[in-house]
Amino acid sequence: MRTKLISLFLLFTLLLIPTGNAYAQSPSGDIIRIGENYTLKEGETLTGSLIVIGGNATLEKDSKITGDVVVIGGELTVDGAAKGNIVIIGGNGSVSSKVGADVVAIGGQITLTETAVVGGNVVTMGGQVEQEPGAEVAGDIINNVEPMVEIPDVPNVPNMPNTPNTPNVPNTPDGPNVNIDFNPFWEIVTVLWRAVAVAAVGMLLTLFLQPQLERVADAVTKQPVMAGSFGLLAVVVTPLAIIIMTVTLILIPVALLVALIIPLAWLFGMVALGQEVGERFTKAINQTWAPVLSTGLGTLILVLVTGFLGLIPCIGWLLSFLVSLFAIGGVAMTWFGTRSAPGATPSVTAPVEIPPAS
Repeated sequence: MRTKLISLFLLFTLLLIPTGNAYAQSPSGDIIRIGENYTLKEGETLTGSLIVIGGNATLEKDSKITGDVVVIGGELTVDGAAKGNIVIIGGNGSVSSKVGADVVAIGGQITLTETAVVGGNVVTMGGQVEQEPGAEVAGDIINNVEPMVEIPDVPNVPNMPNTPNTPNVPNTPDGPNVNIDFNPFWEIVTVLWRAVAVAAVGMLLTLFLQPQLERVADAVTKQPVMAGSFGLLAVVVTPLAIIIMTVTLILIPVALLVALIIPLAWLFGMVALGQEVGERFTKAINQTWAPVLSTGLGTLILVLVTGFLGLIPCIGWLLSFLVSLFAIGGVAMTWFGTRSAPGATPSVTAPVEIPPAS
């Protein structure tokens, strides 16, 4: 145990050596090299310690170092004399001469050649020592030091008194599952706000895109089956296209753009259907309103009806979904109202009589 503590103490002491002479070029004083190799040439003497991080260190034959040697992440070759300790972390070392103190290796291998003489101990943690015949070690060779953990003795537990037998408790029936997440008042308020918002957007679109809205409404009213089919196809194909474009990475911006098409198509289609509802409502009451007002009222009625239908359990969502398919399909057939629907009969304008010239 004492040998292990001495070795670890020497390791941390060497790592805390002051770095004031980190880049000194003179053989006297401590030397630190980071990211480069260091060689103590033949016949030279270094009065101090040597630390090499991320590089290799070599002590050539007949060289001498009076302090310690630490190599981190590199190779160490000792052919000269070292009076201090030698520590290698994350690398391998070869000792072929005399070392005055301990040799420590963490996560690496130490090779003691036949001419090596170690005056202290040889300690490894996560590595091994290869000692050739003729190599001398004055101390001990300790492979893979294990930390000493002292576990205190468990105190005696007093005997527990005998507990009386308890009768079996009958199983209680499970209570009914009650859905408390549904708030009717909040759902109604949400539907109202959504209807008002969509109606406001519809009035704004009517000011600028009334012909396009009329084309979408005509496509749905004249070809409802085809509009529903187009809407279902768009709802099914668009997510698959988004997934494929996302996998390719390079088309992610396009996928984000495509992801906006379905919500925009739903909004545009609902406004177009709302315009149709508004026009038929004004005709039913024998009134003539401005397109902006009739579209706003029709869109408000349509979104309110579909929203309240969606609150009906089990089948409510299906009715709202069908209306959404018609809206999206009408937009898909006419490309947001920019062209007439395929197969649509163009409207015929009544001829205007031109009075004869007088």
